[in-house]
Amino acid sequence: MVLEFVIWGAWLPLIWGYMGAAVADGGLGFTGPQIAWVGSAFAIASIVGIFFSSQFADRTFAAEKFMAASHFIGGLAILGMYWAKDFPTFFGLMLVHSLLYVPTISVSNSIAFAHMKNAEKEFGLVRMGGTIGWILAAWPLFFLLEGKTGVAATTAKANIFLVAGIASLLLAAYSLTLPHTPPKKAAGEGGLAWLKAAKYLSKPFLLVLFVATFIDSVIHNGYFLLAGNFLGDKNAANIAQQWIMPVMSIGQVAEILTMAVLGGVLARFGWKTTMILGILGHAARFAVFAFMPQNQAMIIVVQVLHGICYAFFFATLYIFIDAAFPKDVRSSAQSLFNLLVLGLGDLAAKWLFIPLQERLTVEGTTDYRQLFLVPAAMSLAAAVLLLVAFWPPKSLAPASDTQDDLETEPEIAR
Repeated sequence: MVLEFVIWGAWLPLIWGYMGAAVADGGLGFTGPQIAWVGSAFAIASIVGIFFSSQFADRTFAAEKFMAASHFIGGLAILGMYWAKDFPTFFGLMLVHSLLYVPTISVSNSIAFAHMKNAEKEFGLVRMGGTIGWILAAWPLFFLLEGKTGVAATTAKANIFLVAGIASLLLAAYSLTLPHTPPKKAAGEGGLAWLKAAKYLSKPFLLVLFVATFIDSVIHNGYFLLAGNFLGDKNAANIAQQWIMPVMSIGQVAEILTMAVLGGVLARFGWKTTMILGILGHAARFAVFAFMPQNQAMIIVVQVLHGICYAFFFATLYIFIDAAFPKDVRSSAQSLFNLLVLGLGDLAAKWLFIPLQERLTVEGTTDYRQLFLVPAAMSLAAAVLLLVAFWPPKSLAPASDTQDDLETEPEIAR
């Protein structure tokens, strides 16, 4: 998990400025639409992954071998981006990397769940490694960028692809040492794992969770779109540029601590309450942004809610998916929900919040109250949806691998 998220965390924060900066300033000089296409590669991969990559991981290849092959080829692709300067080559390499990397997020979860004795207690501790990896990714870049300004700083940002590529190749090798996790034979209707996973959305409690996940994914991705500008805005939080990433990293530190206690929280409160608390964390954070935009102390303190937002909803979601779906489609089920988390939710956030911020910005001043009340209200709506309509069965029986699965309601603990 550490290496899995070092790869992503290495390039994501800095790639946008590198692509958008002029060639004379050390960047790539890409246009807005070109940047948008590169930014959409993860969304494209999350859609394609449902139909192909996760199908292979569920039914054809051992999961650890799938991880090794994906990270090897994907690592070479993102290494190539260090030298790529034209848009077609750069986008093509990013698309190859995304198509191979995105499915490994689901597969890494599946490997973990396959070898845990008690996923509810253990997964939070294992997934905590991903948060640590995201934080660790920033340190090589800190030393590579330290003391550099202007053209030198922009040019040095290309090193993000070296860091990501090396981490990917290391994970490819390490994946071969992971416990053997063989594919599961197709059961019931045949070999289409993604189709069987999608059919489970006919169960009302899973459909409700699917809708709530989409809403929360839009909010979650919206935070990363809006927070940087808000924190650095002189008319709002007015935090110095060099402190924006450290302030946002408070959320990742809090996420580590929250992951550590996730098992106890699930045992005490159960699926429903834990997920609702995670969604309400967004509402509280955006309410502070909306009503106290210039209160630096509160804005910094409220970053700790990121741990609750992620661990209590998304980490719990992955554990729940593993419990709710049969073994032969679990990678596909993870990918089905990751389609929302990494794909449709991200795209919807861009379509919603970027134009909304533009409309609410007049002569360089943004109406942050109106802006942040939108995701706060969405959070409350998703929490109410779960409270009213999310009623999973009370106990979990081993999932049957027959067509009768779709006719017999699986019993899910709390």
